Amino acid sequence: MNKKKYIAFFALAFMFYSGHSQVLLSILFGDKLNSEGLEFGLEGAYNWSDISELEAGKSLSALNLGFYFDFRIKNQWNIYTGVLVKSRLGTNELTSDDLAFLEITPNQEEGSYSQVINYFIVPALLKYNFKNRIYLEGGPQFGLMYKSWVEFQSDVENRDIRIRDYNKDKINTLDAGITFGTGYKLIPDTGMTVGVKYYYGLTNVYKGLSGSNNSSLFVKLNIPIGANKTPAAE
Repeated sequence: MNKKKYIAFFALAFMFYSGHSQVLLSILFGDKLNSEGLEFGLEGAYNWSDISELEAGKSLSALNLGFYFDFRIKNQWNIYTGVLVKSRLGTNELTSDDLAFLEITPNQEEGSYSQVINYFIVPALLKYNFKNRIYLEGGPQFGLMYKSWVEFQSDVENRDIRIRDYNKDKINTLDAGITFGTGYKLIPDTGMTVGVKYYYGLTNVYKGLSGSNNSSLFVKLNIPIGANKTPAAE
């Protein structure tokens, strides 16, 4: 799938997800989730991730979806948190040495291998909003692993092969590190926000492999749900 198809898929999937979620959450909570001091909404992101200490030659790219809370604490300072409930980290194009470490027997067909790890990702970021609608944010980020596998993909002689070897037992359940980023609110007060952030893990991804840290670059879009139309006080 080329880059244009990835972008189109991301846009359509996020629009579908956000539309249905907005209807459901608006019915359940109305405007209670958004006030002068709190913004709630949906976060969609596309990321490129790697795992240090592996020899893999390419980043793993994936779609991420979740929700966020943006709390105003004082003046232009906020606390940003939430959960990416659909998120993937990992790396792509594993080498033969990587496969040996992961105890994966190579397939006879030609193809590529990737390590895929599903996490629930929770940031806890301090955020500063400039008056020109640009923001800076930074702080810790935590991940709870719930599924992991090595995936083999091959497309040879019109045969599409995809095999998953699950390896959750080799992965540490908890991941933690630091995140920093920036972004821009497209419309003042209640509009969508676009941003970019970088995550670097400080804990080992693999049990028994020191220095095996996650890292990932995220490009994200935040959509407020039922946001209060009253501008927040400066």
